[in-house]
Amino acid sequence: MTLSPRPASARATLLAHIHARAFPPTHRWDAQAMQALLDMPGVSVVMAEGDTPAFIMVRTVFDEAEILTFAVDPAWQRRGIGRDLLARCMRQAGQAGARTLFLEVARDNAPAMALYRTSGFVQAGVRRNYYPDGMDACVMQREI
Repeated sequence: MTLSPRPASARATLLAHIHARAFPPTHRWDAQAMQALLDMPGVSVVMAEGDTPAFIMVRTVFDEAEILTFAVDPAWQRRGIGRDLLARCMRQAGQAGARTLFLEVARDNAPAMALYRTSGFVQAGVRRNYYPDGMDACVMQREI
């Protein structure tokens, strides 16, 4: 028996649209991928305030949370939106019982690395050739 994937919701389509604006083609997730993640237990989305095209998708399991993806439309970057989203994500993950927050970030993504470091994240490891283009990912963590 083959299970057909659930059709993408309007929310998954919106997240995929924002993601496509924020990431290069090799790193983009489509609406079906977003829907598959949204359907997983413990997954939640922190949306930016108002109509700002930005979000963080996070999965919380027991006392750990992981940022699955974090996207801010480039036209809205460098305005503190990412910092606000990250702070809200940490608060919500803590309220859900998480004590540690993890994420992976492309080693060459200097703006994201700076945001995470100034937000209290430290590098916990490296995933070699993690991204489709061969870029390494820095695994970062922060106690909440």
